[in-house]
Amino acid sequence: MKNELSIAFIGGGNMAAALASGLAGKVCAAGNIHVIDINQDSHAAWQARGMTTATAPGEALARCRVWVFAVKPQNMKDVVASTRQWLREDTLVVSVAAGIRADTLAAWLGTPDAPFKRLVRCMPNTPALVGAGITGLAALDGVDAADRDLAARLLSSVGEVVWVADDAALDGVTALSGSGPAYVFLFLEALVAGGQKVGLTAEQAKQLALGTLAGATRLAAESSEPLATLRERVTSKGGTTAAALNAFGAAGFAGIVEDAMAAAAQRSRELAEEFGK
Repeated sequence: MKNELSIAFIGGGNMAAALASGLAGKVCAAGNIHVIDINQDSHAAWQARGMTTATAPGEALARCRVWVFAVKPQNMKDVVASTRQWLREDTLVVSVAAGIRADTLAAWLGTPDAPFKRLVRCMPNTPALVGAGITGLAALDGVDAADRDLAARLLSSVGEVVWVADDAALDGVTALSGSGPAYVFLFLEALVAGGQKVGLTAEQAKQLALGTLAGATRLAAESSEPLATLRERVTSKGGTTAAALNAFGAAGFAGIVEDAMAAAAQRSRELAEEFGK
C-alpha cells in the first residue's frame, strides 16, 4: 500500500503542503504524490521533495487513487469541472475545502441525478501546519470501510481525526475546532495584555500564557476526570482563582463562547448556500 498508493493534491496551498509533508514516506512514497497548482512558482519546492507537479489537471489524475481537493471554495465548482473527465469509479475524493457541502460536491463530480458518492468531506484546522491539528470527517454512503480507514490515515498524518455523521455536524466542527484556534489566540492575546497590566513584561506574559495553556490542555487530555473537577481543584473558596472565575461569570463568559460558536455555525451554513449555487 505504501509504495502503490498515489495521491493527487488539487490545490497546493498551506493545508495541502502540511498534508503532503505528513504523508510522504509514511502513507505513500513522495514520488506518488502529484500536485496541481496554477502558481508555477510554487512547483520547485514540491519537486525538490520528489513530487510531480502540473499547472492544470491532466492524464496523471487518472492514475491517482486519491484526489484531495484543497482549493478556495469560490473556485471549487470550476476546478471540479476541469477534473471530471479523469475521475474513475475507484477514485476516493477527499475535500478539505471549507464551505462546500458533500452532497453539492458529489453532484458536481457526477450529476444531480447520479452524484459521485465515493467522497469524504473534511474540516481540518490550522495547527495541522505543525502536525497538531484535529480534523472532523464525514463520509457519503459510497465510502466503504476501507476508504474510511484510508481517509483517516491521510488526515491523521497531521493530527487527530473525529468522524461525524454528516454536513450538519461538520458545521459544528467548523464552529468548534475549525474556527477554534482563533478563539484560543484571542484568549492568549487577552492573557498577555492582562499580564502586562498586572506588572509583567510582554515577554514574560507571553511565556507564562503559552506555558499555562499548553500545560492545562495536556492535563485535561491525560486526566480521566471531568473538566469541571479539574477546574474545581484549582479553585479555593475565597481565593484568587475564585475571584477571577467570578469576574468571568459576571461578564457572561460561557454565554459569550456559546454565542460565538452559534455565529460561526450559522455562517458555515450560509457559506454553503452561497458556494453551492
